[in-house]
Amino acid sequence: MSDIESSPQSVARDAAQERPLQFRIPLRATPDRLDKVLARLLPEHSRARLQAWIGDGHVRVNDAPCRIRQAVNPGDRIQVWEQAAPESLAFTPEPVAFEVVAQSDDWIVVDKPAGLVTHPGAGNWHGTLLNGLLYRFPELQAVARAGIVHRLDKDTSGLLVVARHERAQTHLVRQLQRHAVGREYVALVHGRLTAAGTVERDIGRDPRVPVRMTVERPLAPKPAVTHYAPCRHGTADGRVLTELVCRLETGRTHQIRVHLSSLGHPLVADALYGGRAVAGARRQLLHARALSFDDFSTGRRVGFQSVPAADFQRVLEAVQWKT
Repeated sequence: MSDIESSPQSVARDAAQERPLQFRIPLRATPDRLDKVLARLLPEHSRARLQAWIGDGHVRVNDAPCRIRQAVNPGDRIQVWEQAAPESLAFTPEPVAFEVVAQSDDWIVVDKPAGLVTHPGAGNWHGTLLNGLLYRFPELQAVARAGIVHRLDKDTSGLLVVARHERAQTHLVRQLQRHAVGREYVALVHGRLTAAGTVERDIGRDPRVPVRMTVERPLAPKPAVTHYAPCRHGTADGRVLTELVCRLETGRTHQIRVHLSSLGHPLVADALYGGRAVAGARRQLLHARALSFDDFSTGRRVGFQSVPAADFQRVLEAVQWKT
């Protein structure tokens, strides 16, 4: 136990968190850094979180603003306004812009814009598609992951389906597992591809770069299959480019990006996998243009299509096509 103490009365917590926790450093204590002192006083919180509170002005020493590394001395008084952890807000409804292409009592088909994260996670605890779905469709609070059954990368645009109740979610997940959900993408890649083909290589986390996936000695690899077919070839900014249509059998993280990069044809502007910006492209040029699945209530096949976003279209228009 630390030599820093607080009286039971001093740590009474206001239910609305409007009143701070209050601590007084004993006269026998040894001076120490503020963040270290708080780590001993509030061991349920990480040092990084406590440092963030200090930096954001949620901690005061002797009623004055303070710094992370400043010394705390015997007799000093510390006030701490506890803040909710970012992840605790992950499933909060928020107004988020996205287009609903179609909906039924069982599902919602969304056209996700580029730049929107699908599901909350480290570094993106709010402002995601999930938050927007909960805001627009409050009943999704009762469905795991707000009904999301598959995802698109942040900078990939296009179609995905959301289940409106648990039975529809199970129905869609089972279709995904048996590769019965049709998912077709349009991609713009570096280099000239002249023939259709299939990449069947396991994908897992890159042991050297944690944010990357890889097919080269991956960690915890999973089977992945991508079919591709070239549409046309051209040049822009002196670079040869190919427009492809890709069809997924599996749905691994970054699957199309990793598989095409493994062929030596990374997506335009996909810096993580070796792509370069061309004709003003600011994000990887990948768009989920077609989606089909079996309807839960009728059993009939339903399908939807989406055109690439305006920024993708501008790059396509800038290419001098040859075929």
